[in-house]
Amino acid sequence: MPRIAKEPLGALPAKLDFDLSGLGGTRRFALAALRRGLTGPKPDVVVCGHLYLLPVCALIAKLRGARLDLLIFGIDAWEPTGRIADRLTGMVDHVVSISQVTLDRYLRWARPPRAGTALLPNAVHAADYGVGPKAPDLVETFGLAGRTVLMTFGRLAARERAKGFDRMIEVLPMLRAEDPSIIYVIAGVGDDRLRLEEKAARRGVAEHVVFTGLVPEARKADYFRLADAYVMPSHGEGFGFVFLEAMACGVPAVASRTDGGVEAIRGGEIGITVDPEDPVSVRDGVMAALARPRGVPAGLSYFSFENFTARLRAILFPNAAKG
Repeated sequence: MPRIAKEPLGALPAKLDFDLSGLGGTRRFALAALRRGLTGPKPDVVVCGHLYLLPVCALIAKLRGARLDLLIFGIDAWEPTGRIADRLTGMVDHVVSISQVTLDRYLRWARPPRAGTALLPNAVHAADYGVGPKAPDLVETFGLAGRTVLMTFGRLAARERAKGFDRMIEVLPMLRAEDPSIIYVIAGVGDDRLRLEEKAARRGVAEHVVFTGLVPEARKADYFRLADAYVMPSHGEGFGFVFLEAMACGVPAVASRTDGGVEAIRGGEIGITVDPEDPVSVRDGVMAALARPRGVPAGLSYFSFENFTARLRAILFPNAAKG
C-alpha cells in the first residue's frame, strides 16, 4: 500500500495486491492502512517502509499479532525524528537497513529491535545499463566534445546539501590544473541550483560546470555514459544507488568513505574511496578514477537482483532459509 504513486503503474507481479486507496494525503493513507491492516487478511509480517509510518504499522502489528519489520534507508533514520515514532522503536521485531552505516546510526539512538537486524542493499538490473559510447546528441547539447567529464547525479536540495556538489566545485580548479579538459556535469534538478551556479562563478569555474536539468528516465544510462568518472564525495548518503548505475555503465566510481557510499563500492573493492572533507583526497581519488579503464567491475554482481531476492527471502522467511 503506497502513500505516493503515479499512474500508470506499469506491469505488476500477478500475486501482488497493489492497494491505491491510501493516495491523496497523509490522513487518507493512515486511515486506509488501518482499515486494510485491521480488517483485511491477517498478516504474518507487517513491513513498515518508513520510520514516519511506524505508529500506523506498530498498531496493526500489535492488534493482529504480527511480526513488525522496519525498513530504514538513510539520513531520515540517522537521528531521532522528534515524533511519536521514536518511542515506538522498541516494538520493532526486525530492523532491515540499506547499509551498515545507516543501521549503526539508527541504533545509536533507537531502542534495539526485539529479534535482530539485517542488511538489504540496493540491487541493480545490469541489463538495463551496460557499457556504450557517449550519445552524440547529449555531447552536443552540453558541449562535452573533447572534454573529460566528471559527473554527479542527485537532487539539488537546499535543505540537504550532502551530495558533494559543493566539494566538487571547490576542488575543480585543482583538478583542472591536472587536466585542463575536465568539466563537471551536475545531473538533476532542485531549489539549490542557483546557489551552486553562483558558487561556480565565484570560484571562476562557471564555464566548466554544466547543469543538465531533469534527466529523462528512459535516457538515464545515456547520461551516465557521458561520464569518464562518476564522483560523489557526499557526507549524508544512506547508500548511493547511483554508484551502482554508474558502474553498471562501466564508469569508474569515486565515493565517500564516511557515509553509505563506501558500501556501494564495497569498501573500495569496486571503486575508489575518498575523504569528502579533504580536497586533496578528493582530487587524488578523481585522478585515480580517470586513470582506470572503462568496464563493469566483476564485483558489481554482489548487487545483482538475484542476490537481492535471496537476501530478502532469508529476511522474510528465516526458518525456511535455515531449512
